[in-house]
Amino acid sequence: MKDTLHTLILAATGGTTGGTGDVPQPEKQAPGELADAVNTVLGIAAWAGTAAGVAGVIVTGIMMAVSMKRGEGSEHLSRLGMVLGGCVLVATAGPTVAFLF
Repeated sequence: MKDTLHTLILAATGGTTGGTGDVPQPEKQAPGELADAVNTVLGIAAWAGTAAGVAGVIVTGIMMAVSMKRGEGSEHLSRLGMVLGGCVLVATAGPTVAFLF
C-alpha cells in the first residue's frame, strides 16, 4: 500500500515518471449545457414534489371527509402531518443545500 501511494505521489509531482508536476485542478462551475440540463431536471422534480404535496393534502382531506361521513374514527391527523412534513421538506430542500454547500 505504501509503495502504491509513493508511486502515485511521484506521478503527480513529476518524480521519476517524467511528468510536469502540475496536478490538474477541475473547474468549480459546470459547463453551461450541463448546468442547464441539471436545472431543468431539478425544476421538474421541484414541480412534481409540489404537485404531490398538494395532491396528498387533497387526498387526505377526502379520506377524512369520507371517514367522518361513515362514522369511522381513524387517525388522519397523523397522515396529514406526514404529508405536510413532506411538503416542508420539498420546499426547504433547495435553500438547505445552498446553505450547506
